[in-house]
Amino acid sequence: MKILASLIAITLSPVSVSYAQTLQCQQVPSLMNVFMSNHISMNRLNDELKNRTVTLFLKYMDPNKQLFYKKDVEKMTSQLLDLFNTMGSGNCAVLGEISASLVERAQENLGIVKEVLQGEFALRPEIRYQTDTKKRDYPSDLAQKKTVLEAAIHTQIATITAGDVKLPKAKEQLIKRYELSVKRSKEMNSGKMINLFAESFAHGLDPHSDYLSPEQLDEFKISMGLSLEGIGVSLSSDDGYTVVQEIIPGGSADRAGALKPKDKIIAVAQDKGEPVSIVDLDLSDVVKMIRGKKGTKVKLTVVRLQGKESETFDVVIVRDKVDMKEQAAKVDYQTRKVDGKVFKIAVIELPSFYGGSEKNSRNCYDDMKAIVEEAVSKKVDGIILDLSTDGGGLLQDAVRIAGLFIKSGPVVATQDLKMKPEILSDEDNKVYFNGPFMVITTRQSASASEILAGAMKDYKRALIVGGDHTYGKGSVQVLNPLPFRLGAMKLTTQMFYLPGGVSTQFGGVDSDISMPTYLDLDDMGERYMDYALPPSRTKPFIQAELAKGQSLNEKWTPVDDALVQYLRERSAKRVSKNSEFNEIQKDLEDTKKNEGWIKVADILKRSGKDKDKRKEKKDLASTAQGRKQLWIKDPRVQESLNIMTDWLARGK
Repeated sequence: MKILASLIAITLSPVSVSYAQTLQCQQVPSLMNVFMSNHISMNRLNDELKNRTVTLFLKYMDPNKQLFYKKDVEKMTSQLLDLFNTMGSGNCAVLGEISASLVERAQENLGIVKEVLQGEFALRPEIRYQTDTKKRDYPSDLAQKKTVLEAAIHTQIATITAGDVKLPKAKEQLIKRYELSVKRSKEMNSGKMINLFAESFAHGLDPHSDYLSPEQLDEFKISMGLSLEGIGVSLSSDDGYTVVQEIIPGGSADRAGALKPKDKIIAVAQDKGEPVSIVDLDLSDVVKMIRGKKGTKVKLTVVRLQGKESETFDVVIVRDKVDMKEQAAKVDYQTRKVDGKVFKIAVIELPSFYGGSEKNSRNCYDDMKAIVEEAVSKKVDGIILDLSTDGGGLLQDAVRIAGLFIKSGPVVATQDLKMKPEILSDEDNKVYFNGPFMVITTRQSASASEILAGAMKDYKRALIVGGDHTYGKGSVQVLNPLPFRLGAMKLTTQMFYLPGGVSTQFGGVDSDISMPTYLDLDDMGERYMDYALPPSRTKPFIQAELAKGQSLNEKWTPVDDALVQYLRERSAKRVSKNSEFNEIQKDLEDTKKNEGWIKVADILKRSGKDKDKRKEKKDLASTAQGRKQLWIKDPRVQESLNIMTDWLARGK
């Protein structure tokens, strides 16, 4: 109730209050007060928080430190710090000045790019570019900016040509990219600048607190609910054009049969309205135009290439519900044969802990429960749960999914700085699968993924394999919609703890058996995020006896040290001989050795390597079935299957 009461107190613009959808300048201080009064640790607007906000705002404006000069940053820092004093009275004029400066510097960079690429441009293999912005400062003058930009241009062109694009086309693409950057900078109106300032303030509290604009809130709901109303196509952006990447099976575009992959959409009209050109429009804005309420019509102007000729035509599609099932839990069944014995293994991928607030919304627990029950009916010998790309989601569903594999008992505890921990337990008193269970994680596995993996490890219920450790996010956020359709605030209010009493904050969950992944980099993880909260501990609350099943069809065998050591040694031998893992390990070592520097010669060298393999992966990635093949063929999944096979064979 405390948060809700504070939200209602936000000062509103005197005009069109009930229909306000854009955060106004004078509303930001009240929004800040709501954040601070409910945040887990940052509860007052001190100089540190102000400086954090300004630093992040400038970082989001110029993430590569290639637009602004040192003198620009010094001036804007002073202006933005003063903004804290003026915005309460509705004076955010300085944001307009900064926006104008952004456009000016973007145009300047475009001019430099055109100058470098004009005439007989040739890649210079000896050029190096520092990708780590922490090791670079803002340029002090035009000459220094040109030096930095020239290095960036050469690495960008080398990267584009590495994708089998000829040099003339690569030059066109890069110029187009910088032209679009100018266009995007011109679109940074006062409303977007105010939103960015509010977001910067929220992120200054900690990396996971956030202000969501109404549009961002809609996207968040879609990602969590895996459902939207639209036409059912996957879109991408290419040189300013919106391109149909894939038709979602069962969607209205699929039923209409009028669109094909690689079609370019150049204009959109609402039902009988006039067409609006979307060439060079930001993809997120295009998506908003195409989406809409179920039953309404949208007219698309499409360009399709037929051989060397192209045709332009209009398509009218009736919007409908789109089930984003590819982003839901999915299963694949694999078999392995050892000494004449065939083992069946279920490999489940859970991309996120999703779930909508509406009645009958799809949720990950129901999907996972159905998959596990199906796997049991198929008499699988082991289950592998792939959380390697799962960035988290709903806390309660992590608890419920853990309950599929244990009898009952505490799974996670949440705690703020003032209250006793609140323990969340599995209470269904049933084990759905009692066989060997494995969880794949990487440094991309975060939040709810870490809760599930960590609880299974604490109870010795599962073997954890994959990258060296998980992301290390141990904080809990609440999402509260703001009144008058102003968006929402996402706020860190608690930390969570595993049954052993340890927070996953910073350290994450260590793998029992690790294998090289491209995510095992020193800058990947919570501890490297700006203004991350420190780790902490609480009293252990594990109850091992509750978790164990007693009946024959529920009792499971704990993972012990001897088993882990046996499987680890066998895996290490395979990994050391695997060419894909060796290549990953070498790339990781090279990245660490280069300390952020990337050389054009190295990009060119890699571009000629495994060209056919890259093309095959690109082709497979263009379809849902192909993406499923890529997932199963991933060396991380294949080695996990090998480890599970060793486990099952040892048990027999």
